[in-house]
Amino acid sequence: MSPPPTPRVDNPARIFLLPNLMTAGNLIFGFLAVLKIFEGSIEREKGGPDWAHSYYFSIYCILAACVCDLLDGRLARLGGKESPFGREFDSLADVVSFGVAPALLVFKIVLYEIPHQIGWLIAGTYLLFGALRLARFNIAATYNLGTGTRNFTGFPIPAAAGLISSITLLIISNYQNESELASGLGGYALAALMVFLSCMMFSKFEYPSFKGFNWRTQFSLPKFVGAVLLLLLCVIYYWWMPAVMFVSYLLYGFLRPFLSRAWRKEIEEDEEDEAPEHLHGPPPSPDL
Repeated sequence: MSPPPTPRVDNPARIFLLPNLMTAGNLIFGFLAVLKIFEGSIEREKGGPDWAHSYYFSIYCILAACVCDLLDGRLARLGGKESPFGREFDSLADVVSFGVAPALLVFKIVLYEIPHQIGWLIAGTYLLFGALRLARFNIAATYNLGTGTRNFTGFPIPAAAGLISSITLLIISNYQNESELASGLGGYALAALMVFLSCMMFSKFEYPSFKGFNWRTQFSLPKFVGAVLLLLLCVIYYWWMPAVMFVSYLLYGFLRPFLSRAWRKEIEEDEEDEAPEHLHGPPPSPDL
């Protein structure tokens, strides 16, 4: 059976400036993260005292790439048009920032010490599953296989990278030196987390994409105060608050089926009710 015809798009190579600048920022931050991971590994092998700072910087770069990825779709909605170029560019950047960089980060810090190349296999599995997920998304987008839902089915790879990076930041922050890091349980926890997230990216748990949030989204006063307090906590306790946020998002997918429609609406009520627009990328498919 032949695949459905590719939808025709006027000038598919058109580049919208603002969203693609954010995607470029995503890619550059991912590249900087990779450079800093290698720099930290070299310093660590030489016995330098500041090797952890390079790893810290790489983690901040991955988290910054998450912010850029969050913003590019919002900025694309200002243009109001689908951008096949932006979709492909975004996926390529995601492979680097949310696939290569987190896998290399965890491997260079802890997984390389696991015998029989099991650490290499764990990191490679995460990267492979992340790339497969992005490829499947592009296929669904190209042939309009989405259903119009704003939910992700399976844990999205930017959130997986953010969770891995934030947990790594928390683990490094709680060890004073390399010997404590090597003897602790943090390495095994990261290895298990990467395997778990590799499976979660292809699971059937649904996660809200929150793509309905835009510049016109209105908050009630309690929600606005809560958002401000959350932002302040993230600034003050930057070494553990990102981990709390990403873990909460991960657990929400498990709890969501048991929540009433009223509770889900209260949490996700700022999602727009109308059919999603085809902007920087198409609506997420239920298979993504």
